[in-house]
Amino acid sequence: MFVTAAIAILVTMALVLVRALLGPTVYDRILAANMFGTKTVILMALIAFLADRPDFLDLALTYALINFIGVLAVLEFFQHRVQSHSDTADKSGESR
Repeated sequence: MFVTAAIAILVTMALVLVRALLGPTVYDRILAANMFGTKTVILMALIAFLADRPDFLDLALTYALINFIGVLAVLEFFQHRVQSHSDTADKSGESR
């Protein structure tokens, strides 16, 4: 049963990786990267349970926090980039 769950998680991770590489927009790719990180945490927790190694759960939680902060940082970067492009377009439109 747990092997089936691990295989299902790995298949989902492969599909998410395809979405991250082929995503039509940047936001789809960011969401896919976040989902890949979440699936990694779930897989690490499953491995920790199967190997009877509770210390892996600490690693999984640490990875989850890094994933969360990383996604927020990337979203903030793209938000500022979009705003700076729109500000530049507004200024160039005003000078005409």
